[in-house]
Amino acid sequence: MARAEHRLRAGVVGAGHMGQYHLLVFAELWDIELAGVVDVDRERAAAAAAHYGTRAFTDHRDLLGQVDLVSVAVPTEQHGAVAADFLESGVGVLVEKPIAPSLEEARELFALARRRGAVLHVGHVERFNGAVQELKKIVERPILVESRRLGPFAPRVQKDTVVMDLMIHDLDIVLGLVDSPARRLTAMGSCVHSPVTDVATVQIGFESGTIAIITASRATEEKIRTLAVTQPDAFIVLDYAEQDIRVHRRAAQEYTLNRESIRYRRASFVEHVQVHRDNPLKLEIQHLVRAVRGVRAGEPLVLTEGEDIRSLAMALEIERMIRDGRSEAAYGASPPWSGRSA
Repeated sequence: MARAEHRLRAGVVGAGHMGQYHLLVFAELWDIELAGVVDVDRERAAAAAAHYGTRAFTDHRDLLGQVDLVSVAVPTEQHGAVAADFLESGVGVLVEKPIAPSLEEARELFALARRRGAVLHVGHVERFNGAVQELKKIVERPILVESRRLGPFAPRVQKDTVVMDLMIHDLDIVLGLVDSPARRLTAMGSCVHSPVTDVATVQIGFESGTIAIITASRATEEKIRTLAVTQPDAFIVLDYAEQDIRVHRRAAQEYTLNRESIRYRRASFVEHVQVHRDNPLKLEIQHLVRAVRGVRAGEPLVLTEGEDIRSLAMALEIERMIRDGRSEAAYGASPPWSGRSA
């Protein structure tokens, strides 16, 4: 009985592909009461509510006063309006990435969260991948970062480009990994299965000399989610899907010469890093729950606005470059992703 008194009430807005994952996680948490699910499709909302033993709504505003925290998993163009209604009521919000289709709208949401003292998190779920957490402890002086996020086309993706749909995850991780300002961008993209960019590749030049090459595709018939980092003493390979890290270090090398050929032998050893594997979305939602509880207990509100705005701003700039046919651009001390208002 004591536990029930401390349960938070949660809701999910959007019962589509991503919303279903959020519903599943909330339903598994003992300290959460799933108070309702919202979808403009009445039948889909009813089916999800029946499956999880909760209530169905077609208007997100019907959840106001019924929830302490909410996941927003609706199309990107609706994020701002839905999230703002909950933040205005002091409800903690986890909004799927990208937080908004423009920097102005994203900044307005953070400003509203700050005014109302409400938790606002953006669904950068890879931050909670156990392998990413370990990677941050290993990477020290990256020379080259190579990221690939490839997979087949999903018909459910109608409007977002591959940059906003997939690449923004890797921009977020890479910008957090390289401790240096990004000063130069090259970007190319093409449409394959939809009217918007389905394949994109980006090269980022950092002030430190680090180069990052990021490729995202939803036209590849194999699902690949990898990040490789070259640094002076090691080559590190991370597999997001397997939550696995392998570190390759050089042990010895030698050349052997004879009349027929020159032979090269290289010996190396591979460290397999032990990673605590868990559901990254579950960890992300638990992080939201702890934050909401903390604010309710009088702890200061912590917002990651700088990081969230930075990755969105770079993604938007890449989209503009591809759309305008600008393959390369250099930036000074205040690039669009610096976090400063224009």
